[in-house]
Amino acid sequence: MKTVRLFVNDNETSQNVSKIVKEKLESANFQIVEDNYDLAIAIGGDGSFLRVIKATNFSENCLYIGINAGTLGFAQEVNIEEIDKFILDLKEENYKIENIGIQEIEIKTPDTISKQLSLNEMVIRDMDLNTVNLQVLVEGVLLEDFVGDGLLLASSFGSTAYNLSFGGSIVYNTFHTLQLTPIAPLNNKSYRNLLNSVILPDNKEIIMKPFNRTKNLLITIDGDNNFYKNVEYVTSTISTRKIQILRTKEYNFIKKINDKFLK
Repeated sequence: MKTVRLFVNDNETSQNVSKIVKEKLESANFQIVEDNYDLAIAIGGDGSFLRVIKATNFSENCLYIGINAGTLGFAQEVNIEEIDKFILDLKEENYKIENIGIQEIEIKTPDTISKQLSLNEMVIRDMDLNTVNLQVLVEGVLLEDFVGDGLLLASSFGSTAYNLSFGGSIVYNTFHTLQLTPIAPLNNKSYRNLLNSVILPDNKEIIMKPFNRTKNLLITIDGDNNFYKNVEYVTSTISTRKIQILRTKEYNFIKKINDKFLK
């Protein structure tokens, strides 16, 4: 690994960190380039890591890692005070690589078919934020006729993001699962909905079909909002494509949960 591209947030902290990282990488005989790089480094918070994955179109041809110059930094592997050790480990090839599953999404309307990828999650709501009605099928078998504020579908990597805020489960990064988490489901004498998330393996497809008054949807994919009219169905599965994330030899998922959420 010799070529590196830096993706840097606009804030002052990230810009200052990038100057230090660039200088230290070049001193260690790494080349900072714009194209054909072996390693993509996101400098900023968790949002910067997401932006890098999207900007590189979920590439299978490079490795990804983040340096945390933000707040929580769950997706960011390296802390600022660990930069020297990180670069030494890079030079000595003292690291490990994790394959991470990503979500593959298809949205069908009478006029269009939109296909997108997601690292973290997709959230489906009614376009006007009314109660949404979605028939949910797994591999063509009815799971439920969902009525509530919305549905969230998270990859394993995204299980610790927005999914966690709605009571979804934390799933180990490398399991490549798809998690269906309800958002404010209705439960009364007229409606019965699952109150907990459902976790499915990577070979299962979830299909969601609007019914009753629901026709137009607000679909948020990794924080980007899109509006779709007269939606016929939305499908989600874990893609056969995987991205590769660089990990330090010390990385431990359980320790990360304790450090970021419990300490």
